[in-house]
Amino acid sequence: MDLQALKNRYDIIGNDPALNDALETAVKFAPTGLSVLIQGESGVGKESVARIIHQYSARRQGPFFVVNCGAVPKELVNSELFGHVKGSFTGATETRKGYFEDADGGTLFLDEIAELPAESQALLLRVLQSGEFRKVGSNKVEHTDVRIVAATNVHLYEAVRRGRFREDLYFRLSAAQIRIPPLRDRKSDIYLLFRKFTSDFSEVNGMCKISLRPDAIRLLEQYRWPGNIRQLQGFTQALTAQLSRKISADVQRIELSADDLRPFMPLEEGEPIPVLYSGASESSAPGLGADERQAIFKAIFDLKQEVDALKARLDRRELPPPPAVPLSQEAEWQEQEPLPAEPQHTEPEAADLSIRRTEEDLILQALAKHGGNRKKAAEELGVSERTIYRRLESKKK
Repeated sequence: MDLQALKNRYDIIGNDPALNDALETAVKFAPTGLSVLIQGESGVGKESVARIIHQYSARRQGPFFVVNCGAVPKELVNSELFGHVKGSFTGATETRKGYFEDADGGTLFLDEIAELPAESQALLLRVLQSGEFRKVGSNKVEHTDVRIVAATNVHLYEAVRRGRFREDLYFRLSAAQIRIPPLRDRKSDIYLLFRKFTSDFSEVNGMCKISLRPDAIRLLEQYRWPGNIRQLQGFTQALTAQLSRKISADVQRIELSADDLRPFMPLEEGEPIPVLYSGASESSAPGLGADERQAIFKAIFDLKQEVDALKARLDRRELPPPPAVPLSQEAEWQEQEPLPAEPQHTEPEAADLSIRRTEEDLILQALAKHGGNRKKAAEELGVSERTIYRRLESKKK
């Protein structure tokens, strides 16, 4: 597979190994017919990956529909997905097909699937298992042959644990998973995307392109970009519109320093302000009660498990380097100055030890709470008894 050609076709920018792995996995899942769950924050490009799965499958000649489950009113979800018959509810003046009928023989991309109501989740599970559905207000069983690609920007298994998502539907969807990394984890791709967006916007509007000096690039990379690629694109276009000018014989590019860029950088919004809780003891974390500390420890524990799983996956296979693109095939924005070197991370072993100690403390707290009962401790932590046993054995060593 020519990974660069795939990116060019779907306008995907970046060379981050985790992004490359997600794209390679999508191509491998595509011909299998499996339902696929795409996980990633809002704005990372989940729909593009869904389209790749459809295009590289045997259903490529069939229809591809996108349904944003969070944008459909809950009382109309079943009608949108499965259709309805005339008179089934107020306003149903005629019989109407739903997406499952329209998408027969193709692929249905269900974005924000965690937003589906409980009743709709049960009906979706039935379609996945048997291909059967009923229109709203009808007793007639109909059949469809639709492949489901679902996406979510929330921790779906946590939604299962909270009773907001069906466990059986989760396991049905999650057998084949793809995780798309957030932009803050793809720092080497941030300036590449910036150059692409300013180049496209400038070309359309006949304006000078914006380039950044090294200190400005570092400033751009230090921001978290909670809105991911979508936010960076909007920021870049607005910046170009404000600071650029019409192309002239003398000026075709404008270069910005960190001081030039800083006044336009987005501000972190909604950041919690730490306060001192008057009832907290000196030995406890300021402002945090026991339940809150337990929740933080649990989040760290889950993160450590995901990191361990990722390390094991990378150990099993070495990702090939992305294919080189001949200079003649590169776009103009790709020929600019080289990207800065990836910043070196420091103290990885110390950080790993800190997480492991926190993980062990969490296990011991859960065991103490349940009188040493590993099964109950494992249920509370959301892990297997075997995981607890392994962690305790490693602590002894």
